Amino acid sequence: MGMSIPRCLGHLDIRKGVVGLATGAGFVYLLYKAIRAGIKCQPPLCTASPICIARLAVERERHGRDSGELRRLLNSLECKQDEYAKSMILHSITRCVYLLEAEASACTNDDIRLVGSMLDDNDNSVKIQALNTLKAFSGIRKFRLKIQEHSIKVLELISTIWDSELHIAGLRLLNSLSLPDYVHPQLRRVMPALMEILQSDYILAQVQAIRLLSYLAQKNDLLYDILNCQVHSNFLNLFQTTQPGSLLFEVLVFAERLSEGRNSPHYRAVKWHYNEQSLHEALFGDESRLADRLLALVIHPEEEVQIQACKVIVSLQCSQDVGVRPSSCRPSHSYFNSGE
Repeated sequence: MGMSIPRCLGHLDIRKGVVGLATGAGFVYLLYKAIRAGIKCQPPLCTASPICIARLAVERERHGRDSGELRRLLNSLECKQDEYAKSMILHSITRCVYLLEAEASACTNDDIRLVGSMLDDNDNSVKIQALNTLKAFSGIRKFRLKIQEHSIKVLELISTIWDSELHIAGLRLLNSLSLPDYVHPQLRRVMPALMEILQSDYILAQVQAIRLLSYLAQKNDLLYDILNCQVHSNFLNLFQTTQPGSLLFEVLVFAERLSEGRNSPHYRAVKWHYNEQSLHEALFGDESRLADRLLALVIHPEEEVQIQACKVIVSLQCSQDVGVRPSSCRPSHSYFNSGE
């Protein structure tokens, strides 16, 4: 620990003869020595803080030397720790994975398994940090298959725990992976939860949920499950011009992919049955007001939203041209007449 300037003053021999030097150059000189000594007594700027450790580790890796920091953190995670300590260790591991590419690449599948085991912790903050760490490791190709093994557990977490931070972390991880077909049954089960997150009021979670749903909408065996998923009566509020541009763009991409999917020969070969509160009826049903929302978005201030709204309009018009089968709830018809 460093000493304060008054304590440093006490180390200077200024008690003897200080009166004689209290004026003029002598006093100024002593004051200079006191200040200089005080500065020297301060603790070093770089301590054991995570930022300083990261800087040192990056500097060592830049010169081809292994800092050992990432391995030390992973080893400490294996020891018995309280929830706070585990959360902080995982947070530090995440930082190291992003900063220390060589050390992160030298890790093993056992390390991924260790981090994945933290998803079973009772504390949500530990779960969130473990999800963030897995997301960091997913940027290294050799670990992606191992991380995919945790997909079902991640889907279980985001569908059973209503926590926005956990939703964001879990969905970001899933969006970084190519989900294997064996996960599809679990995806069907959690579809209502994904739709609820999409209709929540937390923008970051909504954006991650819609990105995952847009990806899943391109899977032939999941398209009907998405379209028949029940939504709130005000679902089209997601298309309001007052929504953030980032969310609007993702929602429009989702709508375009759903429209393209139902236009496909594979999907049109079957007459599907939808419930009256389904996403299909909200977007493509007889009483849908999607057309009005799209026309308003064509003049949105953000260009990418304008362009995407036009793409959805074109896709919807194509659905009329190819003769999409109507749903069993009520007959579908064109949103835009030839005059529009």
